[in-house]
Amino acid sequence: MNTLIKIYANLMGRVFISAIFLMAGVSKITAYEGTQGYMDLMGVPAFLLPLVIITELLGGFAILVGYKTKMVAFLLAGFSLLSALLFHFDFSDQVQSIMFMKNVAIAGGFLFLVSHGAGYFSIDNGMPSTQNQ
Repeated sequence: MNTLIKIYANLMGRVFISAIFLMAGVSKITAYEGTQGYMDLMGVPAFLLPLVIITELLGGFAILVGYKTKMVAFLLAGFSLLSALLFHFDFSDQVQSIMFMKNVAIAGGFLFLVSHGAGYFSIDNGMPSTQNQ
């Protein structure tokens, strides 16, 4: 594969997969009480909401900038699978089935990051200089 395509595909993949976590974290802050109610309804203690928000925001940002990518991606893969099991396990509801599979696919994307790392444009890679030497 063309090296330039590989470099930018890796960067855009991190941008796209981190966006869902960053947006979800912000959404949970702006709809805090509603999210607590939904968690209670699903049998998940609402006191865990701050931890969920921190996980989504810090994890999403770490993936975005490529910081400790393999470890964070592994943890977010587990978070995604746990979320699928806790919140989207109703296969009689087509929307929940789709949401379940979305979370599984996101976990799969994170496992690719575990395997391949953050790539060229990342803190893990030392943020290479674009200046000619």
